[in-house]
Amino acid sequence: MVGAGFVNIRGHRLALTSIIVAIILVVALSSSQSSITSHRFGKHKDLIETSHTEIPYQPKYLDESEWNPPPIQDPFPSLATSPPPPIPAWNVAKKDLHNNYGLSYRPPLFIGFTRGWPLLLQAVVSYITAGWPAEQIYVVENTGTQWANAQGKLSLQNPFFLSHEVLKEKLHVNVVQTPVLLNFAQLQNFYVHLAHENHWPQYFWSHMDVLVLSWEDGHEDRPRPGGEDYKTLYEYALAELNTTLRSTDRWATRFFAYDTLTLVNRAAYDDVGGWDTYIPYYMTDCDMHSRLLMRNWTLDDRLAGIISDVSTTLKDLRVLYRDPAAEMGFVDPNPAAPEKLNETDEEVRTTAAAARNTLSRAAEKEDEGALSSDTWTSRLEYWQTLRETVAEMERYKHGSRGRNTWQAGQRGGQGEPYYYPARGVQMSFEMLTEAGRRIYAEKWGHRDCDLLGEGGPKLEDQWRVAHDWE
Repeated sequence: MVGAGFVNIRGHRLALTSIIVAIILVVALSSSQSSITSHRFGKHKDLIETSHTEIPYQPKYLDESEWNPPPIQDPFPSLATSPPPPIPAWNVAKKDLHNNYGLSYRPPLFIGFTRGWPLLLQAVVSYITAGWPAEQIYVVENTGTQWANAQGKLSLQNPFFLSHEVLKEKLHVNVVQTPVLLNFAQLQNFYVHLAHENHWPQYFWSHMDVLVLSWEDGHEDRPRPGGEDYKTLYEYALAELNTTLRSTDRWATRFFAYDTLTLVNRAAYDDVGGWDTYIPYYMTDCDMHSRLLMRNWTLDDRLAGIISDVSTTLKDLRVLYRDPAAEMGFVDPNPAAPEKLNETDEEVRTTAAAARNTLSRAAEKEDEGALSSDTWTSRLEYWQTLRETVAEMERYKHGSRGRNTWQAGQRGGQGEPYYYPARGVQMSFEMLTEAGRRIYAEKWGHRDCDLLGEGGPKLEDQWRVAHDWE
């Protein structure tokens, strides 16, 4: 009995020892895992630690759109195998034209690009064919894809696609890459940086969703092509810069069709501290321009040519070179679903078709010799048809669907470097825009763009004003 009792006590001790060892191991393992979690995730470890009783996170997916726009088409496919056609002779920029307007440097034109290659290509080609020297155009690639475009790693359907080869080797414009993706306000400050770096006291900048034409119709009794006094869009812009520099005006900007094309005095932007990058998109122009006016800088409107705000692309950009073989017309990179096509859209399509027919008749006359190739009447008729088409493109953009629907047109690029879903890009943009509106309102205590007026705030009042709304 004593032996049996001893064995029983010994068995209990062994069991107790085993339990203690097991507890120590569990504590040690938990401590080790906690240490690993803390080391790997730092202060965010609480976000990944879950209770064993909780159901693991399982994503619930959003409904996919039933309508996907057709693939993006290259509006200038002939560039893949051949150089562009010659620029219309009357719009070829004269050599060193800036010297004629008292400028010691060639003022640059910055065109920022984030997404939407067909529209950018159209903008660049339209500036070149309207007389702007290609070597003075600087496309600022602001895609956030590092060297992927320069190395040819993105496809046409990728929203961030841009062809360095086409821009630099075929069109002979400059391409500058931002180091990271910048918002609109940051991009504007990057232009100021480039102007300082290259010793440009003034510069031009333009949006990428524009299409420009020179006044070839003698707008308001201006000289037409063929005469010595004819001026292109570029020359009128230079003339305005010269006039402004000779004046005593304390000027900040000159707007040509608001900011679709803008002339900037770098010193004015420096004076107010540049653009407010905490207001990334909409309302940042209200903030910047208000601050300039608070410091008594002027912002005036001027005319230099036809500058149209568009969301569509010409079917064939060779029409800008006046190539009669090119088809006139335009396409929407992000068309509405067929059942959502409204009367305005249909009317625009009908009008555009009529414009195409007019161009075809003009080209046929020229081919038949009824109007010789050097007859200004034929060239003017071609230009007028082009102008009508561009006007319809602008009307289409400002129709019922909204100005910026083109931004959601390209949805490819899966598996390519720095891929980001198009839905995420658009939603993030909208959220950042709304955040910027709130920041603007807090900065000035006022929600709208009308800051100035009698008794209005001064520059030093920013972030010191109480709300003027309930």
